[in-house]
Amino acid sequence: MMQALLMALGLVFVIEGLLYALVPGHLKNMMKAMESVPDETLRLGGLAALGFGVFVVWMVKAFFV
Repeated sequence: MMQALLMALGLVFVIEGLLYALVPGHLKNMMKAMESVPDETLRLGGLAALGFGVFVVWMVKAFFV
C-alpha cells in the first residue's frame, strides 16, 4: 500500500513538473485568471476532481488488481 501511495505521489510531481517545463507562460496566465474565479467555484472544481480521482482509483482496483 505504501509503495502505491509513493508511486502516485511521484507521478503527481512528474505531471506537474512537465507542465511547468513545457508551458510555463500558460501556467502563469492561468494562475492570474484564477484570481477572478470565486472561491466556491474553485472548491466545487476541487471536489469534482477529488471525486473523479477516487472513482478512477476504485475502477483500477476493481478491474486490474
